[in-house]
Amino acid sequence: MTADRGLRATAAELLRYLAVSGAALAVDTACLLVVAQFVHYLWAATFGFVLGAVTSYVLSVRWAFRHRRLAAFPKTEFAAFAAVGVAGLALNNLVIFAVVERVGLSLLAAKAVAAGITFLFNFGLRKWGLFRP
Repeated sequence: MTADRGLRATAAELLRYLAVSGAALAVDTACLLVVAQFVHYLWAATFGFVLGAVTSYVLSVRWAFRHRRLAAFPKTEFAAFAAVGVAGLALNNLVIFAVVERVGLSLLAAKAVAAGITFLFNFGLRKWGLFRP
């Protein structure tokens, strides 16, 4: 594969992963906003993030990425995907906390900031570690 072709393939995966992340973010944010009415917002953020991560995994392995380094080992693949998700969750909650408590923005605005940062973090680690030839 030429470098140009590899770059185009990665760009296509990035766009598909962006769509996957949009769907996962919709699940995540809807859960966050509903559950935050009943429990502390960081617990609600955790619950929403987990449901969004499951959505992201299913769509990632079925559509977003062409290569799956661990396809023969689905339990290991999901565990690695989840490990990135746990790191992403920590980053997500840290950003939400900082933006709500330190910057003083709304929960929804904090979620938007966290989503952008977490998207780049998750794509980079997942592409490099799980979904490259």
